[in-house]
This record gives sequence, C-alpha cells and structure tokens, in this order.
Amino acid sequence: MAVRQILTSLVACSLVCGIVPLAPVQAAPKKDAKEAAKPAPSAAAAAAGGAEPTLIGQFGTWGAYTAAPNGKKVCFALAKPSSSKTNPPNRPRDPAYAFISTRPAEKVVNEVSIMIGYAVKPGSESTLQVGGGTYAMYTQGDGLWIKNAAEEERMVEAMRKSAEVTVKAVSAKGTETIDTFSLKGLSQALDRLGQDCRR
Repeated sequence: MAVRQILTSLVACSLVCGIVPLAPVQAAPKKDAKEAAKPAPSAAAAAAGGAEPTLIGQFGTWGAYTAAPNGKKVCFALAKPSSSKTNPPNRPRDPAYAFISTRPAEKVVNEVSIMIGYAVKPGSESTLQVGGGTYAMYTQGDGLWIKNAAEEERMVEAMRKSAEVTVKAVSAKGTETIDTFSLKGLSQALDRLGQDCRR
C-alpha cells in the first residue's frame, strides 16, 4: 500500500529529523540538548523516499506538514496521543500517531489514519470515538483506517468540532490500548493544509 509506505517514511523522517515537536507519551532517557537537536539529513531523506517533510505550521497539538515523495505532493496533519493506556499496564510499544492526509494527485482529501505502534490482532475490533460517534476502523499491520469511507467526511467534521478523539485497539499479543489525541489546533492545521495542498 503506497499510502502506508509514505506515512511510514514520513513518521521515520519525523523521528529522525526531530520535526515532531510534541513530547513523547512515555518518558525517554534525556539526551544532551546538542545531540537531540542534531538532524540526520541523509537518513531522513532516505526514509522519506528522498523527500523531507516540511513543517509549515504548528497548531496546538497538531503539526501541518508537506512533502513530495516521488514528486507527488502530500500534505498531512500529524499528532501524538496526549495519553495512552495499555491493559495489562505498561506494555512496551512503538509511538502512536494520528494523521489526516491529503494527496492531490490521487484526489484524496482528509484521509484519517492511525499508526498504532504495534501489530494489530487480526480480526479484532478497532474503533475511533469522537463527538459522541463511534467509527469502526479497518486494520492492517500497525495501521488503522475507517472501514466505511462514506463516513470519513462526517468523522473529520466531528474531529474539527471536538476536544479529543479516542482510539481503541488490541495488539497481536492481546494487549488492549486506548489512545486519546487532543484535537486542539486540528481545524487550523487542516485549514492551512487546504490552502497549501490545492495543487
């Protein structure tokens, strides 16, 4: 899935480049400020297929980014969870991210995806809850997308108007997770991407 590869590359770059300005959910060992600020441009460029994401604005908890992997423009809003819980508690996992991406060349606007940070249990139910509504999510590997694409526009509108979104999933090892993402700044990030991603 090309979209998945782009998102994976962009997340890898955001981690390597240090362009995700949000604090990690689980505390990481502190690094020397100079070491933490050092980017690795060649690794970042390789991770993003030669295209480095550019932060065009930070709006609350959401960063607005553009990139052009393989010459095709991609715009996306990205956030990390404001809180994460596992059952059983304190199970290790990779960082989780919420994306809302627009790919003009593919005529895709505001596609919601979640990188959950672990392989999802096949056949398990994953959901996204926002604005009083619950949306079933399709899972593949460690990614979640809405099952019913016809509901995506309504879900994004609910996200624009709500304070937070909750994502529930179960790992391949049976760990249940609940990630809560603050939606502060999402509307402004999407508006900015709407301006920058017209072409």
